[in-house]
Amino acid sequence: MTGQTSSDKGTSKGDVFRILMIGDVVGRAGRRVLTRRLGEIREARGVDFVVVNAENAYNGSGLSLENYNEIIGAGVDVITLGDHAFRQKSIFPILNAPQSRVVRPANYPASAPGRGWTIVDCLGTATRPPIRVAVMSMLGRVFINQPIDNPMTAIDRLLPNVADVKVCLLDFHTEATSEIQAMGRYLDGRVSAVLGTHTHVATADEKILPKGTAFQCDVGMTGAFESVIGRKIEPVLESFRCNRFSSLEVATNELGIDGTIVDVDPLTGRAVAIERLSYRDEE
Repeated sequence: MTGQTSSDKGTSKGDVFRILMIGDVVGRAGRRVLTRRLGEIREARGVDFVVVNAENAYNGSGLSLENYNEIIGAGVDVITLGDHAFRQKSIFPILNAPQSRVVRPANYPASAPGRGWTIVDCLGTATRPPIRVAVMSMLGRVFINQPIDNPMTAIDRLLPNVADVKVCLLDFHTEATSEIQAMGRYLDGRVSAVLGTHTHVATADEKILPKGTAFQCDVGMTGAFESVIGRKIEPVLESFRCNRFSSLEVATNELGIDGTIVDVDPLTGRAVAIERLSYRDEE
């Protein structure tokens, strides 16, 4: 495992609550490395809570019911989705469940399946009382052709639903770094973390914003890194070279997990540290 941190090194936690946000899980390769390695990562890094973006878990597009059960069974606390949220209809009953542990972007129409936020009660420990965690999802509008509301006005409507929860994380699934940077500044001091997904490329801009919100444009990808953002290389090259669509199969070689660890003061909800995680499975 490799990574960087803005304000702390190592695995010492003190009284903080440690969240791991894992980037887009791509196909069977992504599910395989996640289910095989998440447990040891949680233990080694002292992670309390895991959020995973899994909108590409089903053969690179969507999340099926079987995928959901596999990922939750691996030790994931909440799954977030993005622009492929509704590709697999088998997930609809889970999206609509009252205590669902998977959230779709909150700025989809209200009539869409599911909801854009959930609250999870985490058990306490000998040294820490139980903690409530809110996880929210939002979809960007720049370069994304979807029937969605303005994400800033949508987040303003959403936040009162989690007003009594100190630890709050937003997965902002967006293409443009400018859009997520603007959202990070807009929410600084109002949530614990604004972390980006969607591009499948981890950015090196992790930081704690002035009012205590952890921020990163994109936390990266989970899947095959001998690829072009998780897809087999040659069909992607052919598509770009010839301006002709090819079947973009999910790649299978050089598996790894990208993510970001955020330490949050559970009393204030302010982030105190952020660190990129890059894990490559050598088997």
